Amino acid sequence: VQLQASGGGLVQPGGSLRLSCAASGLTFGSYAMGWYRQAPGKERELVATIRRGGSTYYADSVKGRFTISRDNAKNTLYLQMNSLKPEDTAVYYCAAGSWATVVAGTASYWGQGTLVTVSS
Repeated sequence: VQLQASGGGLVQPGGSLRLSCAASGLTFGSYAMGWYRQAPGKERELVATIRRGGSTYYADSVKGRFTISRDNAKNTLYLQMNSLKPEDTAVYYCAAGSWATVVAGTASYWGQGTLVTVSS
């Protein structure tokens, strides 16, 4: 199983980025998926999750600015990030597992992370 996260980079405050997570080696549509992030010196935190059926959850800090989605035909998870703030700077990780494990941070599979830096 491999989860390949991409799309990170440097963006100015107020800007947008779209992260992607390409999955292989698993039946993508059978898994809940999530995005986590870890800022320098801080613990990893849950950003958003999406269940097999498409229902979503967002952390309060990103609600209204970020959108999680999935394309089961392409085995790909997305995170559209708008109105980015400096405090969104972190390494972003995708995860796959059961709903409970994704929410708990104990998902079966994790991507390698992609760095998002929000700075002027």
